[in-house]
Amino acid sequence: MITSEEQQALRGWFSGRLPDGLFLELVDVTVDREEITVIGRIPEPELSAEASQVERDAAVEGRIAEFRERTRDDRIAVAREAERKFRRKVSWGVECDGVRAMYTTVSAPVMTRLRQPERQVLDTLIAGGVARSRSDALAWCVRLVQKNADEWLSDLRQSLEDVQKVRAQGPDTD
Repeated sequence: MITSEEQQALRGWFSGRLPDGLFLELVDVTVDREEITVIGRIPEPELSAEASQVERDAAVEGRIAEFRERTRDDRIAVAREAERKFRRKVSWGVECDGVRAMYTTVSAPVMTRLRQPERQVLDTLIAGGVARSRSDALAWCVRLVQKNADEWLSDLRQSLEDVQKVRAQGPDTD
C-alpha cells in the first residue's frame, strides 16, 4: 500500500516526465507492489456525422494502434527511467472515445491455500464454463469482488492509509 501523498507524488512525476503532447490528459496512474500503470486520453478520430458505429469502432481501434506504434520509443524511455526510480514495471494504457486499451500489463502469480469448500467454488466455475482453470476462476472471483465492492475497498484503503500515518508518528523502532 502506498499513501495518497505517495500516489500524488508518483502521478506528479509522470505528469512532469511525460513528453509534452503525448496525451491530451493523464487519466490515471495506479501502483501496486509489482507495477505502475499509466493511462492517458488520446484524441478521437475525426469522422463524418454519417459514420456508422462499426466505422467508429474500427477508427478508434486504428487510432489506438497508431498511437501505440508512434509513441513506443518515448514510452519505453519514460518506463526505463521510472522502473529504475520506483523499482516497478511500468504498463501503459489509453482511453479514446470511451474505449480503454491496455498495453503489455504485468500478470503476477499469486499463491494461496484453499480449503475444499473454496476449491469447490473454483471447480464449479470451471465446470460451468466460466473459467478454464482454477487460476482463471480465482481471477474471475477477484474481478467480481472488485466490480461489486469498489466503495468498501476504497474505504479499506483509506483506513490502511490512516494506519500508516499513525505508525509514522510513533517512535522509531530502530
